[in-house]
Amino acid sequence: MTHPGTPPLRIVAVHGVGNSFGAGITGTRLEHLRALKAAAWARQLGNGVGVSADRIDLDFAYYADKLLTTPPAQGEHDGDFLDNPLAQEMLAAWAQELGVPDEVSQGHATVPLRALSSWVARRFDLADGALRVFLRMLFPEVATYLRTEDAPERTAAREEVAARIDRHRPQVVIAHSLGSVVAYEALHAYPGLQPDLFLTLGSPLALPRAVFERLTPAPRPARGVPQGVRLPGQTRWVNIADPGDPVAVPPQLGRHFEGIALDHTSVISPLFHFHHATNYLQSATTAATIAPYLGI
Repeated sequence: MTHPGTPPLRIVAVHGVGNSFGAGITGTRLEHLRALKAAAWARQLGNGVGVSADRIDLDFAYYADKLLTTPPAQGEHDGDFLDNPLAQEMLAAWAQELGVPDEVSQGHATVPLRALSSWVARRFDLADGALRVFLRMLFPEVATYLRTEDAPERTAAREEVAARIDRHRPQVVIAHSLGSVVAYEALHAYPGLQPDLFLTLGSPLALPRAVFERLTPAPRPARGVPQGVRLPGQTRWVNIADPGDPVAVPPQLGRHFEGIALDHTSVISPLFHFHHATNYLQSATTAATIAPYLGI
């Protein structure tokens, strides 16, 4: 039960891919859109826990404008391969991690998107068309962020997330999808931030070759295998991955990172609705994780 007079829980939310407000949006308009997103995430979290949204003081760390890429020309979206070479390389690494047969992936060299999305859709019971559109958005954004260690887009996104955490001083940072990568790097870059809880949802942090080896700080040898670096200070790290979420692969981050307190693999999403932040935010597993920080 919430104790009377308990202050709202301060949270910074870090979004995943597909959250761009569009190019050139700044100032009052940007803050208005950010506030709408913050209100939606607070409402969804409140629904999951069973409290009103005013019990959650949530700030939305928006970095998508730092990763904006040139959209494909008319008709290019119907092609069978990603145009960005690094995005294609990451797609191939993802296909290999999922165990896509060579006859589908052409030996994981240049993966045809249509064949890959059809295979993954069948394996995870997903809608093929929606999955293909999502993959065209996912890997170019990930590639833009991770293309080099000192890429200006990477620095700008990480700085924006760190600034929001520093300004809001949250007890909890919740990061979804690519946001978990940006937030992980921000918390390492600024070790004084140290929220009480770092909650990752649908995270691709351990995806080999595409993400894991590209992280800053780089994974370190531990017990004969590379391990992601423990978060600074006493921040508690909890990870939640839906086994039906093809982005959260491999799903158990605790096998790849030091210091993860809990590593939940829980069915989150209804059939055909994969990787949505809304489903993770409203899940019973997320509710159980943040309830103690609400005094429940």
